[in-house]
Amino acid sequence: MGSGTGGTQSASSQSASSNAPQQVKSITAEEKKLGDQYHPQLVSQYGGSFDAPQAAYVETVGKNIAVQSGLGNARSDFTVTLLNSPVNNAFAIPGGYVYVTRQLLALMNDEAELAGVLGHEVGHVAARHSQKRQKRAQRNSIFGAIGQIASAVLLGNSAAGRLGQQLFGTGSQLLTLKYSRNQETEADDLGIQYLNSAGYDPKALSSMLASLAAQSSIDARVSGREARNVPAWASTHPDPAKRVSRALQKAGANSSGVRNREVFLNRIDGVLYGDDPQQGVVEGTTFLHPDMRFTFTAPTGFGLQNTTTAVGITGQSGQGQLTLLPYNGNLRNYVESAFKKVGGDKTQLNYGNIQSTTVNGLPAAYSTARVNNGQQQVDVAVFAYEFSKSRALHFVTITPAGRGQTFNSMYSSMRRLSANEAAQIKPRKLDVVTVKSGDTVSGFARRMAYTQLQTERFLALNGLSRNAQLRAGQRVKVVTY
Repeated sequence: MGSGTGGTQSASSQSASSNAPQQVKSITAEEKKLGDQYHPQLVSQYGGSFDAPQAAYVETVGKNIAVQSGLGNARSDFTVTLLNSPVNNAFAIPGGYVYVTRQLLALMNDEAELAGVLGHEVGHVAARHSQKRQKRAQRNSIFGAIGQIASAVLLGNSAAGRLGQQLFGTGSQLLTLKYSRNQETEADDLGIQYLNSAGYDPKALSSMLASLAAQSSIDARVSGREARNVPAWASTHPDPAKRVSRALQKAGANSSGVRNREVFLNRIDGVLYGDDPQQGVVEGTTFLHPDMRFTFTAPTGFGLQNTTTAVGITGQSGQGQLTLLPYNGNLRNYVESAFKKVGGDKTQLNYGNIQSTTVNGLPAAYSTARVNNGQQQVDVAVFAYEFSKSRALHFVTITPAGRGQTFNSMYSSMRRLSANEAAQIKPRKLDVVTVKSGDTVSGFARRMAYTQLQTERFLALNGLSRNAQLRAGQRVKVVTY
């Protein structure tokens, strides 16, 4: 699938970025090997690749913008992946691997904005920003077994406040750690340069950052959603609001170029929006999984982040994760296995007696270990539930010593979903509609498939200001079921 009229330019544009500082001329074999190693893990962590028509479109736009970097064989050396993730995120790792989530794609309003985001990430690759963080990344590596990570933390390498981040973080944090302000500025500048040389409107990166800032503000206002959106472009790429004006100034207020709005809107019409029910759904502080037929609610003030292998629970007073291990019908042995997984090969957690109970009809077992991590004492708890003789789930939580009651309400909220409840969980999708005479922002906002901040969501989704006036024939996006 093509990318419309804004994708490619003459060969001379490939050298347009040659004057940019600290850019590499080619991707090395070592970088490619590193990317090859971590690519499958990143894709899995972010819900898998999104196998939809939009994927080929994103790949084409991404490779066309990668050519503008001047990297040798950029079109063939870059791998551009659309991820099936409900968080607003885009990132790149060494070896020419560039990623964008379907959620961030839905926030965009034209092809130039997509090219700007992908160009920004290509800029990180061209400027070798990941390599400059390599030692730090290796120190904070969170790929591999959860026990290996926890072992290092429990031996005193981190304060309790960072224990959850390392123990329960997503794998992408290894190579997508937060960039420095200078690195972000350089990637912005390179992205704008690539837009220009590809014939796109270079102001597109600024408008995309403005939409992201608006959406980030909404996420921060919705109770329990802050942590769920980490990692996100607003986190790994900080201060989007502050970067809007700078990006606009760098692009030039009077600059012009292709936006390809109609082509873009046609391509993203109908795309899945928000959670994929097959992976579970987050509604405020409640998690529901219609396929596995269970639900639980996090404590007030805690956020939920869903991945393909676990659900993270994050707040100021503790961290947690819901996941599963192989189960043979013995819940006590299961709890012991979970503690061994947390402790890893080198750390034996001294947990107390394993207690048995019943939670909403589910057999359950739990225990707590007191750990001194070198900074302070923390409590590591495992709370497991039997759903059948071959399947169990468990929480692992970490709190300051003596504060384990923080998660009591969550432990007691775990229950089965009825068949009727599971059937009521439906996916949201993006619907591109044409404005008719008399249509208003408030009217479209009422059609948004949310109960909170409908007007704010509609405006952010469409890159509109608070006092925006709609005109007949204009196309806008709404989120429906």
